[in-house]
Amino acid sequence: MLPSLHNGPAPRALGRLALAALALTMALPSLGASIANVALPTLAQAFDAPFQGTQWVVLAYLLAMTILIVGAGRVGDLLGHRKVLLFSLSLFTVASTFCALAPTLPILITARGLQGVGGAGLLALTPALIRGTVSRERVGAAMGLLGTLSAVGTAMGPSLGGLLVGGFGWRAIFLVLIPLGLLALGLGAHALPADEKRTLSEKTALDPLGTTILAATLAAYALALTLGTDLLSRETLTLITIAVLGGGLFLMVEKRSTAPLLPPEVLRDGPVVASLIGAGLVGTVIMTTMVVGPFYLTRALGLSEEHMGLVLSVGPLLSVCSGLPAGRLVDRLGAPTMVNAGLVGMAIGSLALALAPPLLGVPGYLAALALLTPSYQLFQAANTAATLTDVAPDRRGLLSGLLGLARNLGLISGASVMGALFAIASGSEDVAQAAPEAVTAGLRASFLTAAALMGVGLILSITLRPRTDKTIVLEQ
Repeated sequence: MLPSLHNGPAPRALGRLALAALALTMALPSLGASIANVALPTLAQAFDAPFQGTQWVVLAYLLAMTILIVGAGRVGDLLGHRKVLLFSLSLFTVASTFCALAPTLPILITARGLQGVGGAGLLALTPALIRGTVSRERVGAAMGLLGTLSAVGTAMGPSLGGLLVGGFGWRAIFLVLIPLGLLALGLGAHALPADEKRTLSEKTALDPLGTTILAATLAAYALALTLGTDLLSRETLTLITIAVLGGGLFLMVEKRSTAPLLPPEVLRDGPVVASLIGAGLVGTVIMTTMVVGPFYLTRALGLSEEHMGLVLSVGPLLSVCSGLPAGRLVDRLGAPTMVNAGLVGMAIGSLALALAPPLLGVPGYLAALALLTPSYQLFQAANTAATLTDVAPDRRGLLSGLLGLARNLGLISGASVMGALFAIASGSEDVAQAAPEAVTAGLRASFLTAAALMGVGLILSITLRPRTDKTIVLEQ
């Protein structure tokens, strides 16, 4: 059931349609990311290309979203959240059409990058529009709904993609996104509240230099951790060095800019810093479950690929089921309190993943997931609500984009850094051939580290957030 809406000029039914539109726009980027993975072997055959080449069908999409999400949020603040969201939906849908019709692999990769540009706008601006769609007392429930639909998109992607590729060919995985995009576009154009009139001034103009430097910095960091090379290789270290230098240059430029993309006061605001770091750390832990889980279930517990898939599907299923209840808890008990509760739950779940499976096998693994996954949804709903509920309207897009960026960087870092930690702790060059005892050692080290990361996030949340359940309002 959709959360109740405020009594505004729009009828209640129209408000529910607006919330349905936002829920669908939240599902589309997740579905676009997860649905393409299963088609990579088919694409390699169809285009007679190496697997490394087809990987760019996934990487181009993820890189575009990661690089542009903050800029998309800021553009929404300046030009209007509704206007930019509808443009992003149109771009996502048109790019999906280009993907489906692509005659060559380079064209497909280019279209996927364009699709990722649209996805960046959807991820940045959907949460930013929630506050104008529901009452303050229902923001948590609405954020829980967005988390649920995002999880639905992620969970549906592999199974739906497999069915479509097997039955209709690889083009079908992009064709199916077109009617969904058109439906979201129609609902949004009809039901989303109109933007407030805005005029660009020197203080609110775009920051092309800062935006370019940030995009290059994020591209270098993301490429360093997604190209699949050794973390200590020359290429990876060079890209990370470029990212570090670029980050420093970006901060210098922003301090001197009259219209900074990232105003310096944002990074001096304790609750915002706690939210961003927490989002990154939580993303790292969630990706650890995706990286470590398959190896442990098959190598240490001896599950077949079919049984492993069933066990791994429990996490997304729990995520789908726990989103709305988590959001309602946020509304009832307060966002900052529930942020801390979510971090505590994830720390306990990480400890359970480190200790319970070696003792109890599959039941222990599932019990740990039952602790970790709902806690993740609770954190997501509470952290987004705590950051965006009382923020000034002309900063919602920026902060929503920063939250999305922090989460994406956490996912990227988790896949690379925590994957490397798992391999090192297992003491094997090839984890896929490691002995069960070695894989168990890797699991234990990975999730003890994950629990420690959640402890760091909790300490920062307690020390940097105000002691009341009120969020600081960022003003221009």
